[in-house]
This record gives sequence, structure tokens and C-alpha cells, in this order.
Amino acid sequence: MRRRDVLAGAAMLASGGLAARSAWAAAPRFDDLLARWDADEHPDLKGVVIRLGGHVVAERAYGGADLDALHDMRSAGKSVTSLLVGAARDRGLIRSVRDVVADYWPKARGSAIGDVSLADILTMRSGLAANDEDPTSPGNEDRLDEAANTEAFLLAAPQAERPGSRYQYNSLTAFAAGLVVEKATKRHGADFAREALFKPLGIERFDWTSDVSGHTKGQGNLSLSPRSMAIIGQMALDGGAWQGRKVISKAWIDESLAPTVSIAAVDRYADGYGYFWYAKTHEIGGQRVQVRFASGNGGNKIYVVPSRRMVVAIASAAYGRGYGQRRSEDILKAILAA
Repeated sequence: MRRRDVLAGAAMLASGGLAARSAWAAAPRFDDLLARWDADEHPDLKGVVIRLGGHVVAERAYGGADLDALHDMRSAGKSVTSLLVGAARDRGLIRSVRDVVADYWPKARGSAIGDVSLADILTMRSGLAANDEDPTSPGNEDRLDEAANTEAFLLAAPQAERPGSRYQYNSLTAFAAGLVVEKATKRHGADFAREALFKPLGIERFDWTSDVSGHTKGQGNLSLSPRSMAIIGQMALDGGAWQGRKVISKAWIDESLAPTVSIAAVDRYADGYGYFWYAKTHEIGGQRVQVRFASGNGGNKIYVVPSRRMVVAIASAAYGRGYGQRRSEDILKAILAA
């Protein structure tokens, strides 16, 4: 652990409190636990950071990685886009999730996306003909990435079913959310993220890829360090606050992390889905432990565990490899069991 975390731990102990002392006492056990993955057969795990009781109690880098280096956490960036929707609503720039896309992007009127509510977008129920697992789908993610004009691509996407009727995970819908943020704030998405989220959290370094049309990719491709990922999780755990200062309203955090849609039938790693945040209840030592999390390709995770006052951030480069998701869940379960 870094020296400032050791000093923070000493201060935590000095301030007293059973929870604080228990949290810091757990650090050696977590260090030993994280060392298990030093010999993992797949050398693409980059780092794990554990925060407990508001403090970093253990962290480990793998394969020569740097916990302060930027890492593409892929679709876990969708959860950050959700936070930006909340920041825009907090500022009155977005009025309500009941509003439709065309309320903020008049050009979308008459298109399939134009009449979709923000609530249905944030819960992946846009009804668009967009399926990232089907290369023939009109709104497939690869086709979006190859489009010469992403706004025109979104406007041309047909409707497959009534909005709000079914969960269908896809990046085009999340791109629409990021676009709404840009239209509502009249700011480039990354610039608004810097001002409304990263700067208040003390996150100075990040990289958020723009598409060919110049829009921040609200569907993902946000690079943060593992330590910054954990700070995002801590803010969510603390109801939108960081070090006593409100960053995002508690109302938005509660609303967006609450599972709105049941997805257990289509996702083995989650039971429910909120506003671009997942939910899963794990059985650990005979107890049910509820977890909320951001998730990205390769096993990138920001786990938030309210009952344990815990955050676990995992950076992994197992892109396109099924074992990445399994490994991250195994790490989380081992930490919870400890």
C-alpha cells in the first residue's frame, strides 16, 4: 500500500471505533488473498483495489502494471455515463428521466430513438433493433464503430419492439444516453465529466475516447486508473458524496443503482439492472450479500457492497475472453468470504 494509505489507516485507528479498527486489521488478510492471483494462468489481470470503511485497505498490481496507470475499462464507462445523466439532472439541465430523447435533440423527432424516454434508455429498454451479439443487427456495436456519422447512424436505427417492453443490452442505446448529455449540457461529454465528476473526486487523469463524429463515447472506452475506479465506487457507496462533499445527488445514486429490470434469465453474472448499473445477490457463508456494480468487457469491475461498506475495483485486460468475467467474480467472492 502507498504511504498515504498507511498514514490514513493509522489515523483511522487513532480515531477509534470498532468498524474502523476491524477494517484496518483486515488489511494483511486481504494482501495475502490478493497474492493468490500472482500465479494466475492468464497474465492479463492488471490490478485490484479494496476500500473498506472509506479507506484503501489493500491493493495489488499484477504483471508489472501500475495502479495509477490509465486502463480502458470498456463498458464500465456506461455506469459513468449514468452518473453524468444524474449530474445534468442535478443542475436542471435534464428535467426528468420521463423526458424523451427528442426533448433534448429535436432532430430526433420522428425517428425510432426520438420517442424513447431516458428511463427506458438507461435501463436498456430502448426497443431499438440493436444487439451487440448479432453481427446482422442494424444497430450492432461494430457497425456503430464503423459509421462515418454516428448521429446519422442512431437516427437510422429501426425500432424492433415497443420501448420499455424488454431489456436488450447494446452499446447504441448507451451512445444515445451520452449524446443526450452533450445536447442537454451543450458541452463535450468528456469536458462535462471533468467538471461535474472527475475534478470534484480529485481525479486528474482520465481518457475518454471520442468517435469519428467527435462525440464522447458514452457507451464505454473510458480509461481510468484502478485507484480512480475505486474512488468512483466509494462515491457511489457514500450516496454521491466524496470526502463530505456532494458530487452527485443521493437521490440519483439511489435511483440509478436500484435494480429496475430483472435480467437473471439473460445474464449469469447479474440479477437486475438499474441505470447502467448491475445488481447481484451472492450467497457468502450462509448470508445473502447484495452487490451493485459497473461492468466492462474483460472483467473490468467496480463493485459496491453496501452491507460491508466495501468497494472492490478490478482492472483486467482479458478483452473478449470469457474467463475475465469469471475471474473477477471469483476475486470478489473470495474477498467477501474473507
